[in-house]
Amino acid sequence: MNFEFFIANRIIKNKHGKNTISSPIIKIAISAIALGVVMILIAIATGTGLQNKIREKIAALNGHIQIYNFDTNRSEVSVEPISTQQEFYPNFQFFNQSIKKGQVTHIQSIITKGGIIRTEKTFEGIIAKGVGADYDWQYMKEYLLAGKIPDYTSAEISNQVLISEYLAKRLEINIGDQCNTLFLREDNTIPNQRNFIVSGIYSSGFQQFDATYIFVDIRQLRQINRWTEDQTGIFEVFINKFDDMQSIGDEIYHLTPPNLDSQTIAQKYQTIFEWFHTFDLNIMIIIGIMIVVGGVNMITAILVLILERTPMIGILKAIGASDWSIRKIFLYNAGYLIGVGLFFGNIIGLSLLFIQKYFSILKLDPSIYYVSEVPIYINVFHIILLNIGIMLCCLLMLLIPSYIVTKISPIKAIKFE
Repeated sequence: MNFEFFIANRIIKNKHGKNTISSPIIKIAISAIALGVVMILIAIATGTGLQNKIREKIAALNGHIQIYNFDTNRSEVSVEPISTQQEFYPNFQFFNQSIKKGQVTHIQSIITKGGIIRTEKTFEGIIAKGVGADYDWQYMKEYLLAGKIPDYTSAEISNQVLISEYLAKRLEINIGDQCNTLFLREDNTIPNQRNFIVSGIYSSGFQQFDATYIFVDIRQLRQINRWTEDQTGIFEVFINKFDDMQSIGDEIYHLTPPNLDSQTIAQKYQTIFEWFHTFDLNIMIIIGIMIVVGGVNMITAILVLILERTPMIGILKAIGASDWSIRKIFLYNAGYLIGVGLFFGNIIGLSLLFIQKYFSILKLDPSIYYVSEVPIYINVFHIILLNIGIMLCCLLMLLIPSYIVTKISPIKAIKFE
């Protein structure tokens, strides 16, 4: 055990020091560090969790990248058909042969068409999303609340429909009920009518989607649009890494034929993703403020501690201890206090996060936040990095007040009371 650490350890374990003037100040400093850690952990875990959950939902319902006809002008409904006879469909490995970073994992074709669901009491405007045998129901199975996922793989055209809980409540329909759906024609003649049977009810928590979309057999919409079997509206592309979405989207744009356009969900839902950047900035501001508050409290504590230990500093200087050695004594002491604050902050913060993660106590309005509860994302690497960062930042801030030690005269310090 080196000299500086030995003295610091003696100061920490000194029971008589618990009744000194520095004792309450030190407790306040430790509490400030602990509170700061709790606030930062909650900000990071909820902020990251919210962003990940929203991204996951948007990707699940739209794919990461969409390929469509230029003539659609990025409309929500399919206007002009695309041939399914493409190099990249259904063999999406065509993209992976050229993409340098990340991988395409799935591609599916869909058709969207606007319509109206009418019941005896009310009606609702909807967008029917026509899907086929190639549709990946993985995420929708997680969102399924009642009934079953419709089967569109049989040879016969299905009249089953998957509807959101939001629409089901507004239309007052349930599993097994019929819903009369009207689809407008382009020539403004008598609308096409379909009687669908509700096979399942889902809730994605993404209000913007749930309020509008229903799932139907893609062949129903082909018949209504008078399209052939080898025509579709949009290709939805899924990738393995969300962070590579922009680069993969750019490469897919160059790999598709000149008559086709493409966009990522970040471009389609630009407002939401811009909100993410603002959210990240707010989190960084919170982290900065908490570190500054904790650091200022530690500076106050270390100054009071130096003032109390002035005679000890004089004695150490008199027996030949260097200024840097004495400064290290107080920095070791401060490091211990910061460590105590980090320990209690992590215990309290992680406890609160796990309670929310497994019991979902705090709820959110999905029409505003796109999710129904506060999502939590806990990353061990982030927690370790956070603790190391707070420790280093506080210690660096304490280098300045510890410099006071060099200005203390041994003779005056020994006489100091």
